[in-house]
Amino acid sequence: MNETQVLVFLLAVSVGAIAIGGVLIARRGGLDAERFEVPVRCRDGHVFTTVWVPGVSLKAIRLGPVRFQWCPVGEHRTFVTLVPWSRLSPEERWMAAHNHDSRVP
Repeated sequence: MNETQVLVFLLAVSVGAIAIGGVLIARRGGLDAERFEVPVRCRDGHVFTTVWVPGVSLKAIRLGPVRFQWCPVGEHRTFVTLVPWSRLSPEERWMAAHNHDSRVP
């Protein structure tokens, strides 16, 4: 196979994978965005919600269980980590519920 044939093959495989993924998502009833909206805490202690889809990140740099992204509370770029709702105080739950970043994963 020459270089052009390899590129065409890889493009076909990529398009096929995207199509299959779309069909599977549609069969499950689409994406439930709220399922992926979780509270996170930045290094400065600010709490907010973000869309956290495992393996997908368009607005953040993934570093294992940590992401480098924009904090809308402190208006700075920082490292954030997931925080279970059960570990948040009532004040932190209110803060997370009222502070969201963009809806893009």
